[in-house]
Amino acid sequence: MDFEIPDDLRAYLDELDAFIEAEIAPLEAHDDNIRFFDHRREDARTDWERGGLPDERWEELLAEARRRADAAGHYRYPFPAEYGGRNGTNLGMAVIREHLARRGLGLHNDLQNEHSIVGNNVGLMLMLHYGTDRQRQEWVEDLAAGRRGFAFGITEPDHGSDATHMETAAVRDGDEWVIDGEKTWNTGIHRAGHDLIFARTSGDAGDADGITAFLVPTDADGFEILEFLWTFNMPTDHAHIRLSGVRVGDEAIFGGLGRGLQVVQHFFNENRIRQAASSLGAAQYCIDRSVEYARGRAPFGKPLATNQAIQFPLVELQTQCEMLRALIHKTAWQMDTHGAFSVSDKVSMCNYWANRLCCEAADRAMQVHGGLGYSRHLPFEHIYRHHRRYRITEGSEEIQMRRVAGYMFGFMGQRAPKGVRD
Repeated sequence: MDFEIPDDLRAYLDELDAFIEAEIAPLEAHDDNIRFFDHRREDARTDWERGGLPDERWEELLAEARRRADAAGHYRYPFPAEYGGRNGTNLGMAVIREHLARRGLGLHNDLQNEHSIVGNNVGLMLMLHYGTDRQRQEWVEDLAAGRRGFAFGITEPDHGSDATHMETAAVRDGDEWVIDGEKTWNTGIHRAGHDLIFARTSGDAGDADGITAFLVPTDADGFEILEFLWTFNMPTDHAHIRLSGVRVGDEAIFGGLGRGLQVVQHFFNENRIRQAASSLGAAQYCIDRSVEYARGRAPFGKPLATNQAIQFPLVELQTQCEMLRALIHKTAWQMDTHGAFSVSDKVSMCNYWANRLCCEAADRAMQVHGGLGYSRHLPFEHIYRHHRRYRITEGSEEIQMRRVAGYMFGFMGQRAPKGVRD
């Protein structure tokens, strides 16, 4: 068994680093763009006059970085060559996302809004898997270039983690569907022209079947943004929306009638392993910076690094990083080899543990750095605030643990294939 990162992937990390130094770092430093990353970052990124939405200058800077990355052949890395990609793998994406997050906060990779020079373009991934010919023709190129996207209307105000009890319903009326309901945490909808709305079209509450995904135009009659929810980590682009008699045709159905949950689960599985890798990279960054600081800081006449009270907590975190890295790489490789759903339990393990580990590493980095660590002049509070969210979103850590338990104790309807779980 070979645990080395493949040579071509290692060479690609060097290529990415060179691109960052040549194109992205100068853009970050130009015209005081550094204000979006230094101690002013939260204020600079937030348009307080528009209810806390992301500042347009901030979003335009991210768009310019993506354009440069796309022109250099990096943004579409995980996608097939026929769509301008590099036929990237789950293992490749895991290694890359950890690498970029480990570099620290910067224009190359800022996970507050899933920005990266190597795009985690789940919308395009879903479109290639589930879109009709007509939908792919309309959407693929704009999605691939990052020019266009859609929001996800899954979570409801009264039904958070349990998507099977959603109250949003779509009823057929002649050649159209009429959708009524509410969704919350619709991220990015301030810019999205469509919202992928999940609604019950048949069956009873609690049934996994009978939920359908609809690509709904956000300017449709009856589609209303009620508010953008302020969070622990500003700016906010998480909306609470209402659909009142919104009408769409069959061409809006995405992924097949009654098969919406399959779309959700595919999105979650591929996104969770990448999220885990990013949290691992951010955790490693916090540890690396803490070790560096402890070796140079010398209160009371000796370096902090000589104190076991400093050493031991960081040793424990580093040990967890090493173990998690091995599990992430193994799981991503198994996904490439056996399919995205083959190791769902391992994906959940990676995800909940990585997000928790990142928060613990950021908190420890604050402690090691003292008052400066608590300030916004270092990025640890930003890392903590951002990654704390992932212990809740896309399936809370309790949901992830419940999923693992389901496989362990035989409560899941579908067990992982024999030989893949070992």
